[in-house]
Amino acid sequence: MTSPDKPTAEPTFAMLCCANGAEKQVKQSIAAAGWRLAFSRPGFVTAKHDQPMALPSGTFIRTAAHSIGHLKDGDGETQVTRLVDLLDETFAGGRVFDQLHVWPRDRLPIGKFGFEPGVDEVAKLVAQRVHQSLAERWVRGDQPNRIAQPGERVLDLVLVDPDDWMIGWHTSAKWHSRWPGGVQPIEPQYEPISRAYYKAAESITWSGFDFAPGDVVVEIGSAPGGACGRLLELGLKVIGIDPAEMDERIANHPRFKHLRARAGDLPRREFRNVKWLLADSNVKPEKTLTTIEHIVTHRECSLSGMLLTMKLGHYDAAGRIDAWLEQIQTWNPVDVQVRQLARNRCEVCLAVQLR
Repeated sequence: MTSPDKPTAEPTFAMLCCANGAEKQVKQSIAAAGWRLAFSRPGFVTAKHDQPMALPSGTFIRTAAHSIGHLKDGDGETQVTRLVDLLDETFAGGRVFDQLHVWPRDRLPIGKFGFEPGVDEVAKLVAQRVHQSLAERWVRGDQPNRIAQPGERVLDLVLVDPDDWMIGWHTSAKWHSRWPGGVQPIEPQYEPISRAYYKAAESITWSGFDFAPGDVVVEIGSAPGGACGRLLELGLKVIGIDPAEMDERIANHPRFKHLRARAGDLPRREFRNVKWLLADSNVKPEKTLTTIEHIVTHRECSLSGMLLTMKLGHYDAAGRIDAWLEQIQTWNPVDVQVRQLARNRCEVCLAVQLR
């Protein structure tokens, strides 16, 4: 028997979720550590290791859990009954979990036919039914799919398909491990202008950067204003740099200033007193880094951190990430993180702490 506190038996089984299309990068990242591939589908990978191991992590791994079982049956009630039996067989003493997270794998690439990752209506129904059966003995709390607190034990149920369930568990730590399916639950104050709102929200939270009301932030590639909407919600003073028009809701905001230009054409004095910088432009990453380098290496630069969205175009281009990181290291950053956020399409986010 095992408990959710640590794996005690060999081999170790892991189940990993990622963006649909990023499976190859996930598989390559874990192979060097001795993980062997098992069952997988687009957006979902399982693996096993001959030794007790910590869960894999990496740029393209959205979620990771210790896998304990695979249930497949067309009858939902049978699935629930088999889940209870699986928990009884696997864990001694009726171990209680703090949270139940239920979500579907990404069945399409993000953006294709409007697809967005996260808990869908089918997952909500399954979560409610499973929670009803597990609440008294296995799961604390009055609702499934709550944001977990650091250190809480989470029971994970991934809908590979509606009738095909993978069951696992993990201990929550960093933000993405606290969100159901690694996708940030967020309720905008107003209808977002574009999906860039959600990308900005996730990147800010994931980075751990201390954005505070009144801070000055620049966004390069700001039109039409989705990310700016989130920045303004946080009470920031926002400078948007983009030759294109901004949505009037952003353009008319008293804490917003629009510079209709390309960032590389602006005098460096425009970046005085700027604390944070976001960049999400439809240009080659190398060009983005050149523009940013001219800003951060200027003697008057006082940036504390940057969130840079780097377009891959296709996943085979992921090998270029190391070269980007090498260039950033020449700026003498305090810390650099890289991750494909849940809301990223075929792109990654770099969180660069400068001071």
